[in-house]
Formats: sequence, structure tokens, C-alpha cells
Amino acid sequence: MNTENQQRNPVLLVHGIDDRGAVFHKMTGYLGLQGWSVYSLDLVPNNGDVGLDKLAKQVADYVTATFAPEQELDLIGFSMGGIVSRYYIQRLGGINRIQRFITISSPHHGTVVAYGSQRPGCIQMRPDSIFLKDLNSDAVILEQLDFTSIWTPYDLMIVPANSSQMPVGSEVIVPVALHPWMLTDPRSLAAVKAALTEPIKLPFLKKASS
Repeated sequence: MNTENQQRNPVLLVHGIDDRGAVFHKMTGYLGLQGWSVYSLDLVPNNGDVGLDKLAKQVADYVTATFAPEQELDLIGFSMGGIVSRYYIQRLGGINRIQRFITISSPHHGTVVAYGSQRPGCIQMRPDSIFLKDLNSDAVILEQLDFTSIWTPYDLMIVPANSSQMPVGSEVIVPVALHPWMLTDPRSLAAVKAALTEPIKLPFLKKASS
């Protein structure tokens, strides 16, 4: 058996709009008790005043500053944080470091709620935005890692809720009533744990197209 295929990587958590890393308090404790090393960062500014591509650069810089160059990671992005994380993976080289990638209630195809703001980051999260069209044009790259989208059909922040669906990877539907509860509901936490214990793909498969 390839025991390396079962390894537990450090887990990096990336929050959503108007949040901070502290929003993952319950998830951090839950995963920490079960043996994971968990990290998070505060994206600045967190209100959409800058593009998600610029926030993704903060993720890239944090990874470089915090982890050894050879350290591979698992990445979890909540809401906007899932899109920021995708940009890091797909555009900033994160594909070479991330082995498991989980998004939780992320607007992969946009949310109509984003029409309520003219801030650059919000414009990028509108349905059919140039930013999302570009990111989705090569979403197939996510097949090189273990990707899971966790979402709820009752989401009032991600509208329509099935914007969280992706044509690649796995999905887990958790019938949680409110968007923020996706970070605290026991069913969500169990889904995260299950995704983080998936056997990792072999490095040569992941880097074959690099």
C-alpha cells in the first residue's frame, strides 16, 4: 500500500467577503482535534474593494511565507474564498502545491446578489462576468487534484444556489438553511473531513500537463 497516498496535509482556509479567518473557528477546532494542522489568513480588504485576482496573490504570498517549498497542502475556500482559491490554483501556480481542494458554497458561476455592489470583487462574482468566464474556461485543470464542492440548495447568498456546482470533481449537497451555517453545521464538517481523507492523486498524474 502507498501510505503516502493517505497522508494528512496542512489545511489552509480562505474566507469569504466581509469575513476574516476567525469565521473558521469551529472548523479549525474540529479538524485540529482530529489531527490536522490548520491555517487561515485575513484577506485585505475583505469587502470586494479589490479584484479577486489580487486577493489570490495574498494567498500565494501567504503560502510562500508559511510553508516549506516542498510542502504540499489542502485548501478550503468558503464562498468568495473558493473563487479566490481557484484563481490561486489555476493562475498563480497553486496547482503544483494543492492536493485536495474544497469549496463551500462558492459562486463558481456567479451570484445575482453581486449586482448589489459596484465594487470590483463583486462585479467579478456576477453571473457571466468576464472574470468567471475566463476561470471556467479551463476548469478542467481541477481534475488534476481532488476537488470537492460542498453546497446547500437553500443558499440565499449564492443565487441560484446551484452556481456552486461544477462539471469536474465531486459534490456534496448539505441541506443547511443559511449560508454562514455551512461552516458550523455538523453535516458540513463531516463532509469536509471526508473530503480531506480522500487518497491523494499521484504526483505524476497531477503534474503531467504542467
